[in-house]
Amino acid sequence: MKIIKRCFLILGILLGVVLLAASGLFLMLVITEFRPEPVEQVEVVGAAPTLDRSTFTILSWNIGYCALGEESDFFMDGGRQVQPETEDWVDKNLAGIQACLAARETDFVLFQEVDTDSQRSFHLNEAETLREKESLASTFALNISCKFVPYPWPPIGKVNSGLLTTSRYAVSEASRISLPCPFSWPVSIANFKRCLLVTRVPIADSEKELVLVNLHLEGYDVDDGKIEQSKQLRAFLSEEYEKGNYVVAGGDWNQVFPGAEKNWPNTHGELWSPGYLDADELDQGWSYVWDDTVPTCRLLNQPYKPSDTEGTQYYVIDGFLISPNLRMEDVETVDAGFSCSDHNPVVLTLTLGD
Repeated sequence: MKIIKRCFLILGILLGVVLLAASGLFLMLVITEFRPEPVEQVEVVGAAPTLDRSTFTILSWNIGYCALGEESDFFMDGGRQVQPETEDWVDKNLAGIQACLAARETDFVLFQEVDTDSQRSFHLNEAETLREKESLASTFALNISCKFVPYPWPPIGKVNSGLLTTSRYAVSEASRISLPCPFSWPVSIANFKRCLLVTRVPIADSEKELVLVNLHLEGYDVDDGKIEQSKQLRAFLSEEYEKGNYVVAGGDWNQVFPGAEKNWPNTHGELWSPGYLDADELDQGWSYVWDDTVPTCRLLNQPYKPSDTEGTQYYVIDGFLISPNLRMEDVETVDAGFSCSDHNPVVLTLTLGD
C-alpha cells in the first residue's frame, strides 16, 4: 500500500507541475499578446529619389520565411514538417531569393512572410537582410508576434513575422492597418493579427501619390475570414482612389484569381482549399491582374517534385488589384522552380494614367 500511495503522490506532483507550467505559459501569452491598434504609423527606413517616371515595375513574393523551399513540406498542408531541419536550408533559400531579385531590378518589391526573430527561421532577421541588399527605402509591419506558439508538437515556438515593402523611390509615409481577425479567444492569442502595409510614394510634379498596399490575407481561416478582409481592403482602396491617388494592392491573397482554376484545378481540396476572387465584386474600372501560365504557389503536402503532377497541387493566388487610373503593361509569374519558397514571384509593369 505504501508503494501505491507513493506512486499516486509522485503522479499528483507531476500533474501539478504540468498544470502549473501550462497555466504559467497561458498567463504569459495573455500578458504579452500582440494587440495592434486599428491604424499605426510605420517607420520608413532609408532615403531615395522621388518617383519621376510614368512606367515602373512591382514584384510581389511570399518568401515563406525562407524555410519553405523545394526540400520542404508543411504540417498544415498534409506534410509533416513544423520547422526546417537545418539553418542551412534558411540560408540557402534567402541567398536564392536575393539572387532572383538581383536578376530583376524592379522598382518596388512587396514581400510577405518575412521573419525578424522566429524559432522557425533560426532567429534570422530576414527583413534587415533584404533591406540592406534590395532597397533604398523600406517599410515593415508585423502580421504575427508571439512569444511562443504552442501548436503542434513539437511546437512552432517564437514567431515574429510580417510584410516588407522596399522601394527604389522615396516613401513619404507608411502605416499598418489592422484587418479583421477571424479567430476567437483564446485561439486568437497566439495567432495571426493580419494587416495591410500601406506605403505612400510621392510623384514628381504631381499632387497625387502612388499608394502601394502589401497584403497577405488569411490562409487557414474560419467563417470566411479572408472574405471580410477583402471587403475592408476594397473599401480602403476606393477611398484612396477617390482622393485622386494611384492605387495598387498586391501580395498573397490566398484566393484563386478569376478563371485561373481552369489551368490549375484543385484536385486536393481535402488538404487545403483557397477562396476565389470575383471580378464582379469590383467597382467599375478596377482590375485584378495576374498571370496563370505558371502557378504562383504549390501545396506543401510533400517536397517539390516537378515530375509528380498528380500527387500534389498548384494554385494562382498571388497577384494584384489596380485602380482605374493605372494601365497594365505586362504581368509575369517568374518560374523560380519553387526552389527557395513555396511561392513564385509575380512582376507587374504599370503606367500612370490620368
